[in-house]
Amino acid sequence: MINKLTIAGRRLAWQQNVLAISLVLFCSLISYFIWGVDYAKSIMAAGVVTIIPNIVFARKAFKYAGAKSSKLVVESFFSGVKLKMVLTALLFVLAFKFLVLLPIPFFSMFCLIMALPLVTPFYIKK
Repeated sequence: MINKLTIAGRRLAWQQNVLAISLVLFCSLISYFIWGVDYAKSIMAAGVVTIIPNIVFARKAFKYAGAKSSKLVVESFFSGVKLKMVLTALLFVLAFKFLVLLPIPFFSMFCLIMALPLVTPFYIKK
């Protein structure tokens, strides 16, 4: 059963993730035509390293809502943050171990996607 109080948070998280995916695809497409496949691959890898943990966090953090489950809300939020950090670190290790990446486009896209939730509420309205 889905808690009706979690719907707004899940919707915002979904919109932020769709915006992040769109931005990664757009930037990788543009960089492919301007700089080539190596830049596009680095940008896509940064998107994967960033977006997958964000999706996992959103699923975990917006599982509970309401005054009766306030303890569960806090616990699920903090466990979601911990899981996001571990998953991000693991994906970083895998990306740098198995892919040949260019650091400037990789870290530029990583920072852009990490900062995206700060500006998304200005562009996404209810």
